[in-house]
Amino acid sequence: MEGLARSQINPIHATFTQYRSSFVPAFSLQFKNNLTSGGILFMKPSQSCNSITASVQPLKASSLGHCNNTLPSKEVLELWRSADSVCFDVDSTVCLDEGIDELAEFCGAGKAVAEWTAKAMGGSVPFEEALAARLSLFKPSLSQVQDFLEKRPPKISPGIDELVKKLKAKNTNVYLISGGFRQMINPVASILGIPPENIFANQLLFGSSGEFLGFDANEPTSRSGGKATAVQQIRKVHGYKALVMIGDGATDLEARKPGGADLFICYAGVLLRETVAAKADWLVFSFIDLINSLE
Repeated sequence: MEGLARSQINPIHATFTQYRSSFVPAFSLQFKNNLTSGGILFMKPSQSCNSITASVQPLKASSLGHCNNTLPSKEVLELWRSADSVCFDVDSTVCLDEGIDELAEFCGAGKAVAEWTAKAMGGSVPFEEALAARLSLFKPSLSQVQDFLEKRPPKISPGIDELVKKLKAKNTNVYLISGGFRQMINPVASILGIPPENIFANQLLFGSSGEFLGFDANEPTSRSGGKATAVQQIRKVHGYKALVMIGDGATDLEARKPGGADLFICYAGVLLRETVAAKADWLVFSFIDLINSLE
């Protein structure tokens, strides 16, 4: 997360109209607060579900100001269709929430940890420092993590299961790359049919009595620039010709570098980070856009 822009969170109040376009969302929003550069917009979940835990509604593309990448170029579209590997961020992309915030809230330290998460995502502190600080605020035990997983199953983003199936049908390899924890991501991977060896994430460490010890600092995603390192490792080992990274944050954007991802798609179906969206090769608000573009 080195060198990331500081972000501010601005609450929004929205009313929605029906989705009409496969590429440009046709939702309308009424803002009470003006957006600031680098701001974050949170999407309001819908109440209806179709075999998915929850649903979110995208922002109107015209509200993005300088972002003009909601329609893919011919080159971007061709690269997406020819990708032999796609790597997904998990929190606020594959899933609707930030896993560590949810676990902290379950353990009674939600507010304090969420404040640290905002700092981490804004780039004001190194990722590894923010990760250690957040965990130290509530030190989850193994029994707490197990209880959390039992009582709060993953909230999968609308359309991600269909997209993963579509990619696998094309013989495209799918990976999950996350700064979250394997203990919480394994159930997500199981739902989507993604093998454990295709998960790059952090590992919580526990003692013989289940007490919290920390996290495995040897995992590449435990430190700043870790997602880029993971993507580079994946590409080096497997020799993929076209690799795509999909996510919402600056650490996902970092993966688009020499030896890493050829293409970065910013998914803003849960929240929008303007500074990240502006630099993406393609900005989407619904996985339906990506599904339809494969046909």
